[in-house]
Amino acid sequence: MTVMAQHTAQMSVEEFEELAAHVAKRFDAVRLEFINGRVGIKGMTDGNHSEVIRWLQECFLMAMAGTGLWLYGGGELGLRIEKYRKGRALPDAVLAPRGTFTGKGDWAETAGVVMTVEVTSYDADTHRRDREEKPAGYADAGIPFYLLIDRDDCSVTLYSDPAPGDGYRSTVKKAFGAKLSLPEPLGVELDTEELKQYVG
Repeated sequence: MTVMAQHTAQMSVEEFEELAAHVAKRFDAVRLEFINGRVGIKGMTDGNHSEVIRWLQECFLMAMAGTGLWLYGGGELGLRIEKYRKGRALPDAVLAPRGTFTGKGDWAETAGVVMTVEVTSYDADTHRRDREEKPAGYADAGIPFYLLIDRDDCSVTLYSDPAPGDGYRSTVKKAFGAKLSLPEPLGVELDTEELKQYVG
């Protein structure tokens, strides 16, 4: 991985997109991201990871009825993030108006995206990717909210008030089992008790 990171430091976004398309065609279980000038691998998720996304979709399904917003899940939706849209991320879920991504191709602009969601995986670069680089990249792109469901320390963190170049100015962190209120336009209270089942 170190050799790959050193080699790809000079990779252009166009070269990355070509590489990512090639990998996606050849390997079903592997997708690539390009964040902070580095190529990262987003592999298969475990069953508990999938259950966290299912839980979150259920939480939003009733609360978002009639709002026109939808929680897209599955980590298949690519977004152009970071300054000047030089990064490419595959969030675990994205909250946006229905139809936002129609005809957008593999890497969509973030216009209209209300929130991105990441669920930590048990791999070596989770800390750097999910807790440092992605919040900075999502804030640079002006995405109003970033929700991190952290299975390592059993917490949920809502990042808000993005300041491009400076990250998110506000964070609210709660332990699994607590309730986390997401402000308008989300207007959802997440009861995170169920998340205790999906650790490990």
